[in-house]
Amino acid sequence: MSDSALSGSPAPTARTMFAALQLDTRLLGMIGAFVVLCLAFNVVTDGAFLTPRNIFNLTIQTVSVAIMATGMVFIIVTRHIDLSVGSLLATCSAIMAMTQTVVTPEWLGLGLNHPLTLPITILVGVVAGVLIGAFHGWLVGYLAIPAFIVTLGGLLVWRNVAWFITNGQTIGPLDANFTKIGGIGGTMGETWSWVFGIVAVLAALSLQYVARRRRAAHGFPVKPFWAELTISGLVSASILGFVATLNAYEIPERRLERMFEARGETLPDGMTMGYGIPFSVLLLIAVAVIMTLVAQRTRLGRYVFAAGGNPDAAELSGINTRFLTVKVFAIMGGLCALAGAVASARLGFSTNDIGTLDELRVIAAAVIGGTALSGGIGTIYGAILGALIMQSLQSGMAMVGVDAPLQNIVVGVVLVIAVLIDIIYRKRTGE
Repeated sequence: MSDSALSGSPAPTARTMFAALQLDTRLLGMIGAFVVLCLAFNVVTDGAFLTPRNIFNLTIQTVSVAIMATGMVFIIVTRHIDLSVGSLLATCSAIMAMTQTVVTPEWLGLGLNHPLTLPITILVGVVAGVLIGAFHGWLVGYLAIPAFIVTLGGLLVWRNVAWFITNGQTIGPLDANFTKIGGIGGTMGETWSWVFGIVAVLAALSLQYVARRRRAAHGFPVKPFWAELTISGLVSASILGFVATLNAYEIPERRLERMFEARGETLPDGMTMGYGIPFSVLLLIAVAVIMTLVAQRTRLGRYVFAAGGNPDAAELSGINTRFLTVKVFAIMGGLCALAGAVASARLGFSTNDIGTLDELRVIAAAVIGGTALSGGIGTIYGAILGALIMQSLQSGMAMVGVDAPLQNIVVGVVLVIAVLIDIIYRKRTGE
């Protein structure tokens, strides 16, 4: 006889075992949709969609939108909207392009590809983005102009400010160190990617262990041990599988030969090397971790979700919601600058149309990721997953040969359906 029969308790069912895992059903739904989407495109493209090369390109194409989507979560959670992110990205990109092609070499006397060019450029761009974002927040928070109007004006203003900064010209080539943060030009390589993957797995397991100890210490119920092991296995397999996939994308032989020649060496016969994790993905991971910590572990994060859930109650409880609005838009501006750095570095130059329609992609990523337009609810990881779904959809359609106008139609339909599903879900769950 089974142990459950001897004890008189019913045998565990699949439903009870699933409940014991305590997984976010909305997150599982998004992951399921993403998996189905990838498998469908892989079949239609005869296996080309899930190749290491395409997955590598997909990740670096997602980064800039995903970075801005993390900030858009805070904006939407506080019941605002930001339509200017694409134009703000263009302005910050133009400022950073002029900084490294005019300011550092001509004003500061730094030579081509000087080590200080990269940090100076990023600092100037982020400061500009934060100031512009804070200005938007001041107009919304202190002058009570609706965010829709402020950022709609910003969409028009900053796109054309970028044009005047560059005199309508494409600025490039950009600093060699700067372009490394864009993707193919800068990666960790196979060995360091594995090191990073192992460290990430150990960090994830440690956080899971600490969270379990903390819950037990405060008398809260904890998951069964088998459930913890299952989640640990899934997380570890996902991280290491991602690293293995990126390492499997091999550097072309001619490029590898030039890399060895630059070091004064000769490429050994038959030697191959993988790209590994791009620096832009590391930047996205860092942004995601910081934004998650801000949302879950800081007073600012608590205030953001409190103000979004009930602005009147937040105001009465002593939260300065006007200054909070300035902070949230300032964060969004800084993230637009980082996204602009990644986008222009990936291209190798700054163009006038960079970031066009990114505001729609960013908002769509946040909403598809579960951020409620009514405010008060949203997650950073959901927004990043939403950005990945959006980019996968567009990339897959491009590989199939779908025309750009039809791609935009499909993206618009998916956005509306995602909002409808979210509304139905919240009604059923009472959120």
